[in-house]
This record gives sequence, structure tokens and C-alpha cells, in this order.
Amino acid sequence: MKLIIRTWLTTAVAVGALASAVAPASAAIGTGNARVVTSAHTVAANPKAIKPAAYNQARSILANAGSQTAAKSHPVHGKDDVPVGYGTSLLAAARDEFRQTDQHLPPKQKKSDMSIPHYNAIHSAAKTMGIDRW
Repeated sequence: MKLIIRTWLTTAVAVGALASAVAPASAAIGTGNARVVTSAHTVAANPKAIKPAAYNQARSILANAGSQTAAKSHPVHGKDDVPVGYGTSLLAAARDEFRQTDQHLPPKQKKSDMSIPHYNAIHSAAKTMGIDRW
């Protein structure tokens, strides 16, 4: 009998301690004067499809920046739309290629583990296609 009472009391104390620790944090969620934090870069959803001209232009940007993957890929023609997966794959392959190429550069000459011109080319190509995440 003592074991049951002791177990019950231990459980009650533990639940009470947990409730008192969580209560202040959960009570702050519903306050009307809570601060809203906005980020400097809002990420929009990627489009479902991109235009072939935008894909081809982005491909050219990356090839001119030195991406062998983009240079070897074929331009899109004869289609109304291109799946966004083509664009995200192109960007990811170029990003990985640029990071591999630029791995021995000094940190001051890099941004996101690639040279600044490569970083700018990737983001220019992404903006051309309207892609935010790749």
C-alpha cells in the first residue's frame, strides 16, 4: 500500500513540476501583444512549371559562369512549359559543382562555400526561372 501511495505522490509531483514549467511558455502563445518577427528574406513557393526561354537563359548563365553540367545539358525546345524539377536539378548540380571547384579558395573570397561570381550566377539563374528553393 505504501508503494502505491509513494508512486502516486511521485507521479503527481512530476506532473505538477512539468505543468508549472510548461505553463509560462504556453501562456505566452496566446497573448495579444506578442511580437511578430519577420525575416529579411521571404521564401515563396516554387512555381509548378517554368517557361523554356527562362530555363534556357538560366542554363546559359550557369554555363557562362563555368558549369560543365549546364554546358552539357540540352536546351529545351518545342514545349510550352518545363517542369520546375528541371530547373531545381540544374541549379543543384551547378551549386555542387561550383562548391567542389571553389573548395580551396580562402574564406574571404567565398559565399555559401563557392566563389562570389559563382554564387551570383546561381542566384541570377534561380531568379530568372522564379525558383526560390533548390
